[in-house]
Amino acid sequence: MEEYLATGTTDKDLVELMKVVRLDYILEREKSWDMVNDWNDVLSGGEKQRMAMGRLIYHKPKYAILDECTSAVSMDVEGILYTHMKN
Repeated sequence: MEEYLATGTTDKDLVELMKVVRLDYILEREKSWDMVNDWNDVLSGGEKQRMAMGRLIYHKPKYAILDECTSAVSMDVEGILYTHMKN
């Protein structure tokens, strides 16, 4: 939590990121940022991949090697993710 607070990122920033990766509905479904679940049981394969892409966007690495990172994501969302990553 301290690391997150030190970044200056707000919950609003995270909501925007969740919208980019098309996972903002999870916030409504889980009803809290603090929900603890076994995400292997809760998220589909595509949702896991989009969550991983969200983490990548959040951390903003200079380089990323992506192998089969969108195999379970629809083509339209895949295009949105890659376009966002290029910018």
